[in-house]
Parts: sequence; structure tokens; C-alpha cells
Amino acid sequence: MSGKRLAPVEKASVLVEALPYIQKFRGKSIVVKYGGHAMDDARLRESFCRDVVLLKLVGLHPVVVHGGGPQIAEMLDKLGVQSRFVDGMRVTDEPTMRVVEMVLAGGVNQEIVSLINIVGRDGGRAVGLSGHDGAMVQARRLEELGRVGEVVTVDPRIIERLSADGFIPVVAPIAVDLADGRSLNVNADPFAAKLAAALRAEKLVLLTDVPGVKGADGELYSTLTAAQAKALIKDGIVKGGMIPKVQFGLDALADGVRKVHIVDGRQDHAVLLEIFTDTGIGTELVHE
Repeated sequence: MSGKRLAPVEKASVLVEALPYIQKFRGKSIVVKYGGHAMDDARLRESFCRDVVLLKLVGLHPVVVHGGGPQIAEMLDKLGVQSRFVDGMRVTDEPTMRVVEMVLAGGVNQEIVSLINIVGRDGGRAVGLSGHDGAMVQARRLEELGRVGEVVTVDPRIIERLSADGFIPVVAPIAVDLADGRSLNVNADPFAAKLAAALRAEKLVLLTDVPGVKGADGELYSTLTAAQAKALIKDGIVKGGMIPKVQFGLDALADGVRKVHIVDGRQDHAVLLEIFTDTGIGTELVHE
């Protein structure tokens, strides 16, 4: 879509195609997990933020949950903080947790908030949060990984209030430790899935660096039922890093989210194309 000028009749066609979806999803929560290349490329960052503002302006309630792994790694290197890994996962010790909070809740979160406010001008009013605000997200500590947590409970009231008042919540995946009230680092995908479930969201959109879920023949699945997705994992067709994304999506469906979308965030206006067009661009996971 970027750089291509549409004829007036094509523009009208795009709007007509989007209209029933706007009507259907108006007033519904849409949780978007924002990460990958879409966060690293300046043009894609702006495209994403415009998408989020447009969702809000047409009456949906977008909620952004962001990652920040590369930014954390870069800051740890700059500060000379050594990292230790267990099964490929970074152990978050106390010095590392301080950096995680600084980067996620401070740097990355506020950059996204600022850009949404800039590109949206009067229409984009973003507010930055973490799971610590209002004790919104509480988690159980995974001892072998230090201050890394697994979400147990989510209180969505602060998100619901902000959305109802016209704001766009932007949430850093940091939770409250149930045991001692301190901060825990949480993977952004399951964090977003649990938040979407608590909001009874219409959709959870997971932005990735791949087009979606592909079959053994390399063809993209536009729609998968939960049973079909589970079979693809069992048969080894869905593998590697796609397995946890599909599993988190399935967990969200089981917890009450209506649909989950796995979408290539490298595509301009990926969120709009997935939500407001007949065919979409990624893979949607649905109930039976």
C-alpha cells in the first residue's frame, strides 16, 4: 500500500470493503502484540502507529502490548551486564531486571506512546503502562530464570477505563510477583494473550517476522481452527519459534478471545489489512 496512489474508485472500494468490519468491531477491544522488525524500521513504526490511531478513530478499542528484547540486549551490552542463558532463555537476575524495567517501561514504552501521539495528533492519545500499574498483572516467578514470571491473574479495569475515556493503552510486559510484590519480566506474547483474555477481546493480533502459519507445501493458511492448529503442531508441520506463538494463540482462544491473528509485521499497514479486508494477509486462529 505504501507509495502507491489509488484511483478514486479504488479508494472507494477499499472503504466499502472495510465498512462492515468497522461496524462489526466498533466498541470491541483489539489487543496487538507489537514486536519484531516492525519495531526496528522507522517507516514500519510510523505505519503501525497510524493503524492504531485509525482503529481508535473508527470506534474500536486498541490496546498495544510491546516487546523489547533487542533493545534490552543492546543496553545490557552497553552497561557491561553479563547475561546467562538457560535453554536459550535469558536469566533475569537483579541487575538485568533493573535494565529490563528501564528499557521496557521507560525507553521503548514512551517511544511508542510519543509516536502514537505525534502521528495521531488530536486523534491519538496514548498512555504508557506496565503490569505494575494498579497491580494489573500478577505473575508467578519461574525460579530457574530469575525474575521471569508466568502470568496468573489480570485485572483489566484500568485498561477498560482508559479505553472508554478515549485513550490508547500501551503496555510493557512487566508483572507483579505474587510472592513479594516486586517486578517480574514476562514474555510479551503470553502477556498479551492473558490481557486479551481478561478483556474478552474480539481479537488478539500477534505481529511477527513471518507471513503466518504455513503448511507442508509452503502455502499460507488464512484460517485454522483450534483442532487443525493442534494437529499441525503434533505432526511437526508447525515447528520452531512458531510453536509457542500458535500455542499462546490457542490459549487465548480457550480463555475467551474470539479470534487470534498471526500477521507479518513487515507489511505496511499489516493490522488494518488483517482486520478490515475480506481475505486478510496472515493466519487467523478460530474456535471450531
